[in-house]
Amino acid sequence: MNDQAEALRQLVSRRIDTEATASDKPVPARIITVTSGKGGVGKSNFTLNFALALKSLGSKVLIFDADIGMANIDVLMGVRSRYNLYHLLKGERNIQEIVELGTNGLPFIAGGSGMADLFTLSESDLNFFTSQIERIAGEMDFIIFDTGAGLSKETLKFITSADECLVVTTPEPTSITDAYALIKVVHGLEENVSFRLVINRVTDELEARQVADKISLVAQQFLKMEIPTLGYMSDDSHVMQAVKKQIPFTAAYPGCVAAKDVHSLAMKFLNVPPKHSKDTLSGIRGFMHKWLRLAK
Repeated sequence: MNDQAEALRQLVSRRIDTEATASDKPVPARIITVTSGKGGVGKSNFTLNFALALKSLGSKVLIFDADIGMANIDVLMGVRSRYNLYHLLKGERNIQEIVELGTNGLPFIAGGSGMADLFTLSESDLNFFTSQIERIAGEMDFIIFDTGAGLSKETLKFITSADECLVVTTPEPTSITDAYALIKVVHGLEENVSFRLVINRVTDELEARQVADKISLVAQQFLKMEIPTLGYMSDDSHVMQAVKKQIPFTAAYPGCVAAKDVHSLAMKFLNVPPKHSKDTLSGIRGFMHKWLRLAK
């Protein structure tokens, strides 16, 4: 594992050394937030396995654990993070040193206590953070922020600053209601946020369609906006078995129904991009531009 991490850091270092002489600009990594209206819907588990599915399809993906107080991406992989965002913000480690490698070499950054500090940084410190993240972003196709559930100020800031937001819900009435409430609040703050629904723990495709229709029809009626559905994941006992083993279910049980579902989700995600935002900036630079524009 340490050898893999060192290899990634050397790769990023070579990228930094050659940036000044590069004649063409790389395509910026797409910034994706994954969120939910309430906790307990399988959001972090989806984020992890979705990232692994994207990676298996050839995409370069980095997970940023942005769930303040409940960060658990490393726990789901059975990996102990040596460093987290705190060490970067305090200048104790650089970006290469805080990137860890999890299952199947998936890069991730643990949030830890540093996530709270991120919301109190000065503009100059945020510019430092941006420059550091850009170093690793140049090697990635996607950076996925696993945010906290619900309507906290921190979660809303991540959602409104990203290129796209995936909202995870389940067929439970409270989950559906809270997912719509989150979309409504975010839409009131920033009309250009691009949403897609992920319906988790469904018995079949029909149930998934019924849940998606409830949210999309209300959004059309009251918010005058379209909420497309990315896809669904079946209620599969292998998911909880994998959680207990601290191994992502796509790795522990690659042939299970949930693993096949998340693979289909990843394929659709790559083949059907979201609607373009009116905001001309994208990637990490666009993310931080919107972050600084929002009131603290």
